[in-house]
Amino acid sequence: MINLNKFLLVLFLMISSSIGANSQILISLLFGDALNSDKIEFGLNGGMNRSFINDISESKGMNNFNLGFYFHVLIKEQSYLSTGVMVKSNVGATGMPTYKIGDDDFDDVFKDGVLTKEINYFYVPILFQQRFHDNRWYLEGGFQAGLRHKAYDLFDKDAFDGTVSFKKDVRDEYARLDGGLVAGVGYKWKKQIKSISTGVNYYYGLANVSKVDGTTIKNSSIYFYVKVPIGANGKKKKDKNSVVD
Repeated sequence: MINLNKFLLVLFLMISSSIGANSQILISLLFGDALNSDKIEFGLNGGMNRSFINDISESKGMNNFNLGFYFHVLIKEQSYLSTGVMVKSNVGATGMPTYKIGDDDFDDVFKDGVLTKEINYFYVPILFQQRFHDNRWYLEGGFQAGLRHKAYDLFDKDAFDGTVSFKKDVRDEYARLDGGLVAGVGYKWKKQIKSISTGVNYYYGLANVSKVDGTTIKNSSIYFYVKVPIGANGKKKKDKNSVVD
């Protein structure tokens, strides 16, 4: 059975913004066995996502990589609570026209450039997951909350026989919290309850995360992921009827 104190400790460390991604991986490897039980599956979740800002007409989708941890908690039969933390999860968009920052030389260089908005979040999905056909196919849906920790405006311009770039910290222009709805479908590679799975989820942001007057930014993203359970097999229990030499 899972040790509750270890469970709470690891969950706290994953949510904490002071812990880096490499430390998160180390924690998962150390506690993988302890966090898996008959009713709980714990593992790594990673893949790519294509994010959008639907409220800015000039914007185009942006490709990102994401990495995190997940928990599947058995509710009843083939019904689960699916949650966790996406430690590395960027949203935003690209393809927008640049804007002036008040420096004549800078504004002249980037006036015909491309603007990319990149917002970094810790996302926590809370989903209901229903499995079908020997636990292989599943549907899930629910809510996802995000905590913003970084945000940048990236200026790019093809010039001087190359690309000129500038990165501007704009975290103060965004609210700390984001939230929206999630729905998706997935497939487990094996019939056993705990196995590698792949799937796709769509996140539709409901919150306007922009703090700039007259600007609306609601995040959305399509996630393509692979989930890998850690320590799911555990140690085989010794048969009480076996004979010891």
